Amino acid sequence: MHVIAGTASTSLAERISRELGNVPFGLPFLKRFPDGELYVRIGGQLSGEDVVLVQSTRNDQDLLELLLLEDAVRQSGARRLIVVVPYFGYARQDQVFFPGEPASAQALAQHIALEADAVVSVDLHSGHTLKAFTKPAFEASGIPAIARLLRQRPVDLLVSPDKGGTDRARRMGQLLDRPWVALEKHRIDSEHVELELPNSVPIALEGKHVVIVDDVISTGGTIVEAARLLAKQRVGAITASCTHGLFLRDAFERIKAVTDEIFSTDTLANPAEKASVAPDIAQIVKRHLADSPLG
Repeated sequence: MHVIAGTASTSLAERISRELGNVPFGLPFLKRFPDGELYVRIGGQLSGEDVVLVQSTRNDQDLLELLLLEDAVRQSGARRLIVVVPYFGYARQDQVFFPGEPASAQALAQHIALEADAVVSVDLHSGHTLKAFTKPAFEASGIPAIARLLRQRPVDLLVSPDKGGTDRARRMGQLLDRPWVALEKHRIDSEHVELELPNSVPIALEGKHVVIVDDVISTGGTIVEAARLLAKQRVGAITASCTHGLFLRDAFERIKAVTDEIFSTDTLANPAEKASVAPDIAQIVKRHLADSPLG
């Protein structure tokens, strides 16, 4: 088995290779032609090998690199190709809202699956996307990775910034044996929201360490408002956590100004990545290979 890292997921790919038993780990050679076209080349002997290719698709450049690397692996004669897309871009456009629009998530899922024998992603925006892959597809959760980190810290209450994250907060609460609550969220526009505490909160908040748990932090508006609301309750400390840390524009600095700590998993490189999903991804890869032996 070999693990190949795309440029968007180098560190995570190396961690996955260690979790898989220190299997060979490789970095492809990439360059740009004068006209801007991307060139990739994978070194090493891959013929007859199982290959795990790891690349998040935060932007168009990452996506194109992934598709070219998939073909390069196939051209190298790999036996099986498992594509790991830790952060799956375009996931929010998972259905057609207006005539003439694409269902972007489904379209890209189908293209990524063309050369793959299986696909693994982490905390997809919607279960519809998982069903769009035309090959076996699996979804890892970032919750266990964050829980492993939180076990090293005193935690009194887990907070979802909205009811959409109720299941996430509940599962984290089960793993840590801690109470949780979901805030009431009213969106004003794409970057501004109003938040309220629910009528019933399981513990008194004053002096407590509260952890906000989310799947994606992009502009940071919701997290900032949640932190301000909790600060009014005189909590002792506020931690913001997420699976995918996009931290667009000045989001990281804005959140840092109103929290005591910020951390994300390593699906995307960012200043807050402190929890790794490598063990969770490696477990899925091992299980799939065991369940799908080649004759």
